[in-house]
Amino acid sequence: MQILLHSLVAALATMVIGFIWYNPKVFGAAWMKAIGKTEEQMREGSNMPVMMIFTFVFSFLAALGLNSIVIHQYGIFSLLADIPNSANCKQTLMLDDQVIDFTHKFRTFKHGAFHGTLTGIFLALPIIGMSAIYEKRSAKYIFIAAGYWTVSLAIMGGIICGWE
Repeated sequence: MQILLHSLVAALATMVIGFIWYNPKVFGAAWMKAIGKTEEQMREGSNMPVMMIFTFVFSFLAALGLNSIVIHQYGIFSLLADIPNSANCKQTLMLDDQVIDFTHKFRTFKHGAFHGTLTGIFLALPIIGMSAIYEKRSAKYIFIAAGYWTVSLAIMGGIICGWE
């Protein structure tokens, strides 16, 4: 249940970042120029409530996927998944009569933001870049869009990983 809550908050964060990032006084004007649109053209035929709902849903899905990237404990949980009584092993791991507590290891905002940033650079940038090449978009467009997702994934990763 906690995964859903922090994923919802992380999804909302992407929307806040988007309102700032794509504001005409920040990168919005350059982005519209890069896609060859004016503010009036962007407003024409736009159903803003539907766009915001889909933006939130897609951001939520991204946050759910980011959970397994920024929280290392999920790897341990998956290793223990088919061991009998593994439900009791989620807090500690016993190795040769040693008990290793890994519950809070690497669970900070900073660590999550680091992995979110790496995800932006090594996943979002290449995906956006490949699409943009075939759409005949400029390098400016690629860096504005990939920059938004790198910053968003960093903040999302920080929220998800630092939330205890």
